[in-house]
Amino acid sequence: MNGALAQSLRIGMVAGFSGPVAGIVQESAEGARLYFDAVNAQGGIRGQNIELLTQDDRYDPATAAAAARALAGQGVLALMLSRGTGPTEGLLPVLKEQRLPLIAPATGASSLREPVQPWVYHLRASYQREAERAVKHLASIGVRRITIVQVNDPFGNDAGKGAIKGLDDVKLRAQAHLRFDRNKPDLAPTMRAIAKAGIEAVVLIGPAYAVVEGVNALRAAGSTAHVATLSNNASGEFVKALGENARGVIVTQLFPYERSTANPLVREALGLAKAAGRNELTPAQLEGFAAAKLVVETLRRVGAKDVGREGFAKALDGARIDIGGLQVSYSEKDHGGLEFADVSIVGPDGKFWR
Repeated sequence: MNGALAQSLRIGMVAGFSGPVAGIVQESAEGARLYFDAVNAQGGIRGQNIELLTQDDRYDPATAAAAARALAGQGVLALMLSRGTGPTEGLLPVLKEQRLPLIAPATGASSLREPVQPWVYHLRASYQREAERAVKHLASIGVRRITIVQVNDPFGNDAGKGAIKGLDDVKLRAQAHLRFDRNKPDLAPTMRAIAKAGIEAVVLIGPAYAVVEGVNALRAAGSTAHVATLSNNASGEFVKALGENARGVIVTQLFPYERSTANPLVREALGLAKAAGRNELTPAQLEGFAAAKLVVETLRRVGAKDVGREGFAKALDGARIDIGGLQVSYSEKDHGGLEFADVSIVGPDGKFWR
């Protein structure tokens, strides 16, 4: 199936709308719809509306593959905003089989970047890049005694390498490099030992529920150490789950500050959000918005006779696309997307400050 429809241009989103990443997935979808709705209100793309079809993969690779095949059968031109390394890797055989592009997966896994996956087009920077950025930020504020605590899975191992590289670059060594099980984190004993050792900062790499457990255990043990985590936890749900322990947690960010109207992407997103009755955006909503802009700009480059999956991919390869102050370039040998990485801190109001 080519994917072209007379009435609408269908884009699919396979992600964990239920389960451990449901909150941040929903926020990403909201951001994408915010932009698609605005484009549709202006007449769509050559008179065709963009329709976002979603499927819940329950954060499971096999379910993700089945969901992608279902969406392919409904004629989607591309998928977008899958979340998590495992579920995204589960999509790869379907992408190849259906010749179906995947845009802006919400994962920074090296396994999806090297070698280049021909149907995967990244937007966000890599896990290693953001973990490296977190460590260098800690060093820049004078922190020296840093421990890395990571989930023992491909995501944690990948990001952990970035944290080690960051330490090497600033001539530091981790006081300890510890691992925990994704399904049974049991972080209280680890955090008590860290508190007793007088560690100044913990780089805590893992899913939101585990990081929340770890932060709460660290504070319960009496430690005031800095805590830095990655952008997979840059959601309102994560802050809410932390409660009073959210304040001061450092979270890496892979897009511009969602309240900075000096940035063209953010200014446009905030303007549309306010017109839709929202006063603010979360980082995840901004990522969804940016991904939707990339999809729309690609659709505008596809010739009217080439509206299909292969035409969509062809329009991306060799393209340089401005999504609002951020330039995204692709070639057949490089689908890496942006290198942008920053840090934020959760303020007393529960918002991400920069």
